[in-house]
Amino acid sequence: MREILPFLLCLLAGLSTLLGSLFIFIKGNKENIIKCALAFASGVMLSVSVFDLIPESLTMFQSVTKNSIFLSVMSFIIIGLIIPLFIDKILPTKLDQNSKLYKLGIFTMIAIIIHNLPEGMITYITADHNLKLGITIAIAIAMHNLPEGISIAIPVYYATKNKKKVVGLTFISGMSEPLGAILAFLFLKPVINNTIMGALFAIIAGIMTYISIIELLPAALQYKEKKKTILSFLIGILFMYVNHMLSS
Repeated sequence: MREILPFLLCLLAGLSTLLGSLFIFIKGNKENIIKCALAFASGVMLSVSVFDLIPESLTMFQSVTKNSIFLSVMSFIIIGLIIPLFIDKILPTKLDQNSKLYKLGIFTMIAIIIHNLPEGMITYITADHNLKLGITIAIAIAMHNLPEGISIAIPVYYATKNKKKVVGLTFISGMSEPLGAILAFLFLKPVINNTIMGALFAIIAGIMTYISIIELLPAALQYKEKKKTILSFLIGILFMYVNHMLSS
């Protein structure tokens, strides 16, 4: 049983992404729901990058070298910023509004999967060595996986009106968390080190910053009543900042 608990923690943390799909059942003005959800998700992603991923990357690199830590982290952040730029180039550009929303949801899902894989690895490895600390990390991850699920569910639902597809995509995204745990158990425990994890955190921070600032926020700002959009963005940042403070 003790060996299974780290996997269960990763599974539960991943399933919290699926809870984001429940927000498609909220009744109300379509434009208000879309813009507030996208802006909130943008704030969450930017906050996760600034308050969690980048500091964690700096800490990882600091533990292995004292030379050019900032330069190393910035280099991998830039790589992360470039990756979605290339993906964006190969996707269709002349799209109607529904297609743009669907593209945004899929784009966000890909980024969250890439983000969740190392999260699952870290949660598993931590819980395997220190169960109490692993539980704390899993709770923190579950809290920020919920708004990440919203960032996939809302644009995909309003683009397709297909609830099954929304549930399926958020489920796939969430399951990348336990998949990361399985990969860590099977292959990575002997070779994973702080340099690799530091690089991964920085790259993911770059990807999520790009999606937040270049994709999600501009998509939300194209709707009327921009004050609500900005407020939702700030609430997303505040939500994750409080989550970060409570879990630290």
